[in-house]
Amino acid sequence: DQKQMMASTSSNMDQDAHSGAAISAAAAAASASGGAAAVSLDEIKSTQKVQRVAAHSHITGLGLNSDGTAVGDSVVCGLVGQAQARESAGLVVDLIRARKMAGRALLLAGAPGTGKTALAMGIAQELGPQVPFCPMVGSEVYSTEVKKTEVLMENFRRAIGLRIKEVKEVYEGQLTELTPLETENQFGGYGKTISEVQIELKTTKGTKRVKLDPSIYEGIQKEKIRTGDVIYIEANSGAVKRIGRCDVYSTEVELEAEEYVPLPKGEVFKMKEVVQDVTLHDLDMANAHPQGGKDIISMMGNIMKATKTEITDKLRSEINKIVNGYIEEGVAELIPGVLFIDEVHMLDAEVFTYLGRALESSLAPIVILATNRGHTTVRGTDIISPHGIPVDILDRLMIIRTEPYTPAEMSRIIHIRAQVEGLTLEQDALQYIGQVAERASLRYAIQLLTPGKIVSALSGNVSISAAHIQEVDELFLDAKRSATMLRENQEGYLR
Repeated sequence: DQKQMMASTSSNMDQDAHSGAAISAAAAAASASGGAAAVSLDEIKSTQKVQRVAAHSHITGLGLNSDGTAVGDSVVCGLVGQAQARESAGLVVDLIRARKMAGRALLLAGAPGTGKTALAMGIAQELGPQVPFCPMVGSEVYSTEVKKTEVLMENFRRAIGLRIKEVKEVYEGQLTELTPLETENQFGGYGKTISEVQIELKTTKGTKRVKLDPSIYEGIQKEKIRTGDVIYIEANSGAVKRIGRCDVYSTEVELEAEEYVPLPKGEVFKMKEVVQDVTLHDLDMANAHPQGGKDIISMMGNIMKATKTEITDKLRSEINKIVNGYIEEGVAELIPGVLFIDEVHMLDAEVFTYLGRALESSLAPIVILATNRGHTTVRGTDIISPHGIPVDILDRLMIIRTEPYTPAEMSRIIHIRAQVEGLTLEQDALQYIGQVAERASLRYAIQLLTPGKIVSALSGNVSISAAHIQEVDELFLDAKRSATMLRENQEGYLR
């Protein structure tokens, strides 16, 4: 063993000597060329998260002018065509922003592949992140654990936001000193415990020394706070929050993954308004197993277990009373959001009855429904009704119709999707795939883009040509060709 250790040590010394000689040679070459050494740098990849390209990733809005009319030929916000439907949706967005649409419902009706879900996503993008948008599918209400009406009410409550404004006493400033004071362990032993923590906070108006409880020091360690960071500490709860690194340290290093913030203004001890956004469903879940007081902060701070539990109407009515009280006091503000139910014809008569009652409640969001069915039976009954929706529910709806896309509009949509997915389409490929969309469907044509990219890469090409799309189209079948083949060869299949 000693011989092996000596051999490995000598080999390591030889490697160090070789590397040292190489470094010396590189330094000599650099000095011989006037000190300019050629340095090779590898490309540094960005740490920014790459978003997955979904079916409607290209939708960023409705594409309307300031007067509410749809933008003409230019492709804006990812939506193509459907001018009348977009203008109607823009009017609905204005009603939602003016808070005149709560408790009403909208129906998007059209054939499959006419952009109903894209229109709903455009409405969500126009409203922005401050307005809750809760999408669901009609079949989600059917569960073996929870009643159908309970699932629907949960999504109703998810679509209603509550903005809570609270004024808190805080200590805020740049941390210039952090000194934990240790004492002997009262339980004996050799270890020491922290008795208190002394910190110094600095603002534009001066500095202040504060003594903290040892439990707050644990929060400082969890936040990974160090001197030079801008922090604030809540006086009542002792919660510590790191805001960022003070901008006076921004010139210390050339490259640092830090968010720099300016030095706080005013006194160290101040009253600060804190705004928090929650939904009514969050309050329901927090109080299904109450673990604190009845004040709004305790309601939000409670943690719900992962088990699935039905929330009673009695609990919801109690929470509604508390919420209404805070709204009257001006502490909270109610924000009616949007509940989007796709494939609404999957709901049955019982759920439709409950939906009509929920729309008439005082706390109701804006409900947007979508369906691609014509005259069909209402699920759970023998009644035939337009769109599979009972007539009494249809009377409460404002209906927006989506039109089929023209071949030119299909080609523009395919071109947008290719840009979003980072694909290069040749002109002949765009024309051919537009013909495929007209023959089969727009969804099938879009699905040929990525396989066409793989085929073009295998043949050593950068862009996708019509031959690549044609090869992929021959490998796969669309729904119409598959149905034709089944009709011609139905005797070879089991029934």
